[in-house]
Amino acid sequence: MSEPAGNGFLSVEELRGEVASGRIDTVLLAVADMQGRLQGKRLSARYFLDEVLHHGSEGCNYLLAVDVDMNTVAGYDMSSWDRGYGDFAMKPDLSTLRRVPWQDGTALVMADLAWEEGGEVTASPRQILRRQLARLTERGLAAYVGTELEFVVYDDSYEDAWRRAYRDLTPANLYNVDYSLLGTARVEPLLRRIRRDMEGAGMYVESAKGECNLGQHEIAFRYDEALRTCDNHSIYKNGAKEIAAQEGRSITFMAKPNQREGNSCHIHISLRGLDGGLAMAGEGPYGLSQLGARFIAGQLARMRELTLLYAPNVNSYKRYVPGSFAPTAVKWGVDNRTCSLRLVGHGPSLRVENRVPGGDVNPYLAVSALIAAGLDGIDRELPLEDAFGGNAYDSGAETVPHTLRDALALFEGSKLAREAFGDDVVEHYANNARVELAAFDAAVTDWELFRGFERM
Repeated sequence: MSEPAGNGFLSVEELRGEVASGRIDTVLLAVADMQGRLQGKRLSARYFLDEVLHHGSEGCNYLLAVDVDMNTVAGYDMSSWDRGYGDFAMKPDLSTLRRVPWQDGTALVMADLAWEEGGEVTASPRQILRRQLARLTERGLAAYVGTELEFVVYDDSYEDAWRRAYRDLTPANLYNVDYSLLGTARVEPLLRRIRRDMEGAGMYVESAKGECNLGQHEIAFRYDEALRTCDNHSIYKNGAKEIAAQEGRSITFMAKPNQREGNSCHIHISLRGLDGGLAMAGEGPYGLSQLGARFIAGQLARMRELTLLYAPNVNSYKRYVPGSFAPTAVKWGVDNRTCSLRLVGHGPSLRVENRVPGGDVNPYLAVSALIAAGLDGIDRELPLEDAFGGNAYDSGAETVPHTLRDALALFEGSKLAREAFGDDVVEHYANNARVELAAFDAAVTDWELFRGFERM
């Protein structure tokens, strides 16, 4: 059993005490699905301690073979009607056991997935990331990651927004509140509750700030080991929505919820030795080590073919608009927000920020892609091109794919993706993209109705 990290985390012994006192009566057993959402069970805390702690639990394997609406869909090798939609095992990772302050009497633990007959579920996002982290460990390296999720707050509840078909919603701010202390104060009671509850769940909150879209905000958390950051990301995202709902409001992390600026999820990543020593920073140009330069070069070289893991939905690609602070050019620069990759920090804080993902990203898959691409750059000893110093939107450089369909074709044809993740994983997530495209292609949009109902 892992030792608790403190500040909201629980050891099994502490959980036993909380259950005996009546302060905790429910344990959430959670897995991350293909979209990075939390799925799982609410367990009696007593039952968790008596049974699930030692033996795990089970869940239908369709959880990694459905669309966003939880419809069963064809094309998945691991789970189908022909295979009977059996179970996989949900094995709690006790290092993630923590309190859930926004739900009374509740704790949560993340689970890894395995087949009942043995062997890991290779398409599970958490397992995909574990394998990439193991590749780093083999080289004496560890990845540290921070994710910056933007979201838009509406004064409408989720139910009201649904009934109104998401039209004419009221944003929590009616003007651009980027860095505005006055404007963000209007939403501070909600933001403060989210920050405090996430601290109570074991996260290290750094700050909150306003953003450009109406009602848009960001809460930033301190970097951590890659797997823990991705767990925290998914728990925070789920928890923020639950808290907003309890307050009669709604939050969206959609990449592009309207015509204004989209919701980004900038991902910061750095490498260290297993002893904590610096690996990315060095005496080379831009303060990089040779390994650090090659790590960035690999991310740049493989950006386009792995974009599907940074931008997994049809809507994701609406965000890539020149001059919007969402990147289009596959370039890197030093503290240059027009580039896809932005180098920031110095010495121990030196890191590269990937600005391609939006708020809809699955963090486990995106970080896996960053590591796989970076390791490819290290293994092939790729040279790093000079940092771009101007407006990358006007650079004439290659761009990230413009559509999910383009990204899918690049991902399916990526030799690196197949080598790093395995053919089964590539086919699994390619099928997920095909399902989304088929659903989108069959939909009649408001845009079509307004343009064609009368005038066509």
